[in-house]
Amino acid sequence: MKRARKGRVSLSGQPAGTLEEAGDQIRFTYLPEWLDRPDAVPVSLTLPLRSEPYISHGLHPFFENLLPEGWLLEVASKTLKISRDDPFGLLLATCGDCVGAVEIEPQDPEQP
Repeated sequence: MKRARKGRVSLSGQPAGTLEEAGDQIRFTYLPEWLDRPDAVPVSLTLPLRSEPYISHGLHPFFENLLPEGWLLEVASKTLKISRDDPFGLLLATCGDCVGAVEIEPQDPEQP
């Protein structure tokens, strides 16, 4: 059985949510402590603040757009030995230092 993977989504260095595999779905959930902040903003206009998770088959388009494209995707895939058919794995491996304010870092699925 494939081990579930999980990532911590941060905005400007502040933890804002989690991204996790749930079978063939991917779930993004804002952290309660992020939602409680008076200055909380969504990580994307397409993911407004709410306590319910966003569930999609494959990556939500916002997260998919953070991935490298074209020749850079080929280089990342070969260098990291992660299949181009594993966008979640590529996201966890390449988006710890994305362009812009959003960062995604791998997290142990057993951690809250």
